[in-house]
Amino acid sequence: MANKTTAEKLATIQKGYALDGATIELGAAIIDGELHKNAPVRLPLAMMNRHGLVAGATGTGKTVTLHMMAEQLSTAGVPVFLADIKGDLSGLATAATGSAKLTARTEGIGQAWQGKTFPVEFLALGGDGNGVPVRATVSSFGPILLSRIMELNDTQESSLQLVFYFADKNGLELIDLKDLRAVIQFLTSAKGKDQLEELGGLSKATAGVILRELVNLEAQGLEKFFGEPEFDTAELLRTAPDGRGVVTCLELPTLQTKPMLFSTFLMWLLADLFEDLPEAGDLDKPKLVFFLDEAHLLFNGASKAFLEAITTTVRLIRSKGVGIFFVTQTPKDVPADVLGQLANRVQHALRAFTPEDAKALKATVSTFPVSDYDLEETLTSAGIGEAVVTVMNDRGAPTPVALTRLRAPESVMGPSDDALVRSTVAGSALLPKYGTAVDNHSAYEKLTGKAAAPTGSAVPGGPPVPGSGDAADVDAEARRIEEEILGQPSSRPAPGRNTVPRTPAGAPRSSRPESGGGMMDDLGGALGGALGGGLKSMARSIGTQLGRELLRGVFGTSSRRRRR
Repeated sequence: MANKTTAEKLATIQKGYALDGATIELGAAIIDGELHKNAPVRLPLAMMNRHGLVAGATGTGKTVTLHMMAEQLSTAGVPVFLADIKGDLSGLATAATGSAKLTARTEGIGQAWQGKTFPVEFLALGGDGNGVPVRATVSSFGPILLSRIMELNDTQESSLQLVFYFADKNGLELIDLKDLRAVIQFLTSAKGKDQLEELGGLSKATAGVILRELVNLEAQGLEKFFGEPEFDTAELLRTAPDGRGVVTCLELPTLQTKPMLFSTFLMWLLADLFEDLPEAGDLDKPKLVFFLDEAHLLFNGASKAFLEAITTTVRLIRSKGVGIFFVTQTPKDVPADVLGQLANRVQHALRAFTPEDAKALKATVSTFPVSDYDLEETLTSAGIGEAVVTVMNDRGAPTPVALTRLRAPESVMGPSDDALVRSTVAGSALLPKYGTAVDNHSAYEKLTGKAAAPTGSAVPGGPPVPGSGDAADVDAEARRIEEEILGQPSSRPAPGRNTVPRTPAGAPRSSRPESGGGMMDDLGGALGGALGGGLKSMARSIGTQLGRELLRGVFGTSSRRRRR
C-alpha cells in the first residue's frame, strides 16, 4: 500500500469502477488528498438488490446520501421507499436552487447539476402526520410483529400465536385491536373456558398479561394504526406517467415516542411484499429499493425469533427484486448475520472521542476489503459529504475501496413547504382509497353481538374499552384485568393520578401437555425457527390442523392473497 504512487492508486479505482450497464453515480474519488473527477465512483443499478449500508456519525451527511441515491433511482424508473424521520426528505418534491458554492462542488466532481422535482407520495402511519393514512389489519400484522410492539417475552409471544390460531380457526376476523382484545376476553371468560383449555400452551394468567399490554397500546393511541382499509404494499411499486419511479415518503413525526411501532411497521411492509411478489431472479434494475433510516431501532431488544425473521427476509427478498439499504451510525448497529448480506457500503466519517468509539472504528475498518487507504485515519478525517465506498460490481465482486466526494441532490435538501405537502396529499390518487377509515363486521361484533361502528374519517370506529373510551375507562379496564384475571392487586395507580407505571414482568411459563412425538415434533422443529418457539408448542398442542389452517409467513404475517 505504501509503495504505490498516486497514479497507480488512481488507475486501480478507474479500472475497478469501469462498469457496464446503468449505474447510480455516487461521486468522484479522493486520492492522497486530491479530488479526481476523472475517477468516478458508481454503483451498478442491477446490484441495488444486493442490499447496502449507509453509515456514519451524526451530521456527516447520511440523509443527503440516501436523498441523492433516491433521486437517481427514480430517474431510472425504480420506485423508492423512504422513512422520513426528520421531515427533510419531503424536499424531493421541490427543485433546488443553485449557488456559487454548489456550482464549485458539482463542477469539481464532474456533475452536470440541474434543479429538479421528483414524483413523491406522502404516507403517514394511521394518518399521524401529513400523508395518506397507512393501516394494517391485526391479522395480517401477525403475532410476532405485534409481540415486538408490546415487548412480550417468549412465553407471552408463544401464547399470542395460539390466540391468532384460535381466531383463524374459528373465523374471527382480527381487523383492529378491539377485535383481538375481544377474542382474549372471550377466552378468559367463563363462556370461553373450554376453548382456553383446548389451547394447551395458553394459560389464563398469560392471556391476562397479553390483554393488559393490549390495553396499554390502546391507552397510547396506537389503535389507529390497525384497521381497514388496509394498505396494499403493491402501491409502493408504482411509476409516474413519465416513467420515473414514485418516491414514497413515510412521515414519522412521532418517532421519538413510538420507535418500536415505526421499526416493526417497516418490517410488516417488507414481509407483505415478500409474501406477495413473485420470484424475479437477476434483473437489470430492482423493482423497489427500501431505505430504512435509524436502522438500529429494528434490532434493539429484539427477540431471537424477530432477528431470525429479519435475517431470513433480507436474505430471500433479493430474489424478489427488492433492495434494502440500512441507514445507521455504525455497522455494529446491525447484527452480523444481516451485515454479511449487505454488499454495498457507503461509510461516512466516524468519531473516536471515547474508548467505545475507538473500538467501533476498528470494528468498522475490519469489515472493509484491503485497500490503498489508511482507513482508520480516513474515516476520522473525512469531511461532510464524503464517504468511503465499496460496492458489488457487475461481475459480483467488490470494487476497490474509494474515499468519495459525493454528488449533490438536485431537489431541496430539507423539507418542502407545508402547503405543497398538503396539496400533494390532497391530490393523491391513493387518498380516496385509504383516506377514510371503516369498521367492518369482525371478531368484536361477532363475540359481543354489537353492530359495527359507523365509518369514520380518522381511525377505526368503536371504543377500545367499555364506556366512553376515554383514558379513565382504559385505566379501569387494565385494573380489572390485573385483579380479576391475573388474581393479583393492581399495580396501576388509583383513579385521579396521572402516572402510568411500567407493566410488570409476564407470568411464568404454563405447563404444557406431553408431546405425542413423531410427525408433529418434526413439523414443530421445522417451522419453529421461522415463526419462533411458540409455533413448536402450537404444533404439539393443536395437531395436524395447523399445517392446513394457519399459513403464515416468516413473521407470522398473513399475505393479502391468503386473506381474500
